Amino acid sequence: MSTTVDAARLQRNAVGLAPTLFQSITHMAPAAAVAFSIIVGVPYAGGSISLAVLLALIACLLVAISIGQLAKHLPSAGGLYTFSSRGLGAPVGFLVAWGFMLAEPIVAPLLYLIFGNELAANLNSHFGWPLWLWAPFAVVAGLIVWGLTYRGIRLSTGTGVVLGTFEILVFVALSLTLIISAGSHNTLSVFAPNTGNAKGLGSVFPAMIFAILAFIGFEASAPLGEEAREPRKTIPRAVILSALLIGIFYLFCYYAATVYFGPAKMADPKNGFVTFNGGDPWSGMAQAVWGPGIVIVILAVLNSAIANSNAGVNAATRVGYALARIGLLPRMLARIHPRFATPYVAVNVQSAGGIVLAVALGWATGGPLNAFALLGTVATIVVVAIYILTNLSNLVFYLREQRGEFNVLLNGIVPIVGSVVFLPALVAAFGIDFLNLGITPLTPPANLAPIIIAIWMVVGLALLIYFTTRDPKRITETGRVFLDETEPVQVREGLPVQP
Repeated sequence: MSTTVDAARLQRNAVGLAPTLFQSITHMAPAAAVAFSIIVGVPYAGGSISLAVLLALIACLLVAISIGQLAKHLPSAGGLYTFSSRGLGAPVGFLVAWGFMLAEPIVAPLLYLIFGNELAANLNSHFGWPLWLWAPFAVVAGLIVWGLTYRGIRLSTGTGVVLGTFEILVFVALSLTLIISAGSHNTLSVFAPNTGNAKGLGSVFPAMIFAILAFIGFEASAPLGEEAREPRKTIPRAVILSALLIGIFYLFCYYAATVYFGPAKMADPKNGFVTFNGGDPWSGMAQAVWGPGIVIVILAVLNSAIANSNAGVNAATRVGYALARIGLLPRMLARIHPRFATPYVAVNVQSAGGIVLAVALGWATGGPLNAFALLGTVATIVVVAIYILTNLSNLVFYLREQRGEFNVLLNGIVPIVGSVVFLPALVAAFGIDFLNLGITPLTPPANLAPIIIAIWMVVGLALLIYFTTRDPKRITETGRVFLDETEPVQVREGLPVQP
């Protein structure tokens, strides 16, 4: 199939299933998520952290099915906001887009912080370099990603395939070594709710927040709906496969870590998993079982941070482009580079802003890991709410527009159960404990996340009212599928296309 490029739109048919799949996989940053995202939940769940990961996998896999069902009919650079607009109405679609523009652009800064922290911490422990070097290292990560995403979707997604494969293989090999080293300590009790923690499910639910954070990005291939080949097949496959495969990867890694380290010691405030090896437990375990092989693990985490940032910028800028195209963001963000076919203005804004945010917030909160915890919590709360709305959109869209294709399991049971599974993490994020499960409240600075989100959404509601009264067409166009207006009829109907 031939590709098409012009100055007004993204490059059609630019990427196939593998790079599209790895757009989602690398957006999740498997190695960085294992090494830093999920461990933030360990002080809550202790030895039951694997259960938190399992619950997050179930919830994310169900919403992945909903995304796949919607992407079959609504391939769009707008991604999830287009789904909500068509399923639940244009005002909901606008608010999803507004929430997404808070959550998605902070993904890259999150990983710049991880890159800077990982490199500075290891140079400090081995060579005595100062820890404040995390800041210039974070800037270097941002500049690398800026160059990759500016020069085209093929280069950035192709790079993602290579980087993503490397990091997964390294952590699978390390986890297998840990399981073998654990010997007789291997046990399935780590999937019980009260293993190594005092409050059972009340501690597991807050840990789910950070397990879900590790999954954020499995839907990142959806905004490539206007650049992927056969998007109505490719996007659903990529979203579902990425959630399933990386979910199994997370389970394998955290089962290995828990049985090797010891479930009862995981949440120890002084000598627990989070404090082990100066706050970098995976490097510590790698050094214990691999010796000099620790260097490979460090490289995998650094690689993962770059790959995730790369995918995050791709997703954020495509949604920014889509919103600018319909006038909900400044029109200049919709400009396409005549040579690289990328939304280059959006890439420049995202890249520069991400670098500034990472460095400024890291200094303001007392370090990169504190800034990571705050930004990660903000992103998770917003995205969980969007996932729930996406599930509901699956149900309503098929009842309203595709009733002839309605499937009780895929369009009825899946979205309802999927929404319910997400609710414990969402209420835990706000400190709600109406079932008296002993839910542990979030600690500073992560507990500031609900306030930040509330302010952002109040501004979004004000903008919704403004556009609804002054120019309602901009709101209704959140449900528009531009691909249908520009591709040949044969492509829309799945018929052969001549080169």
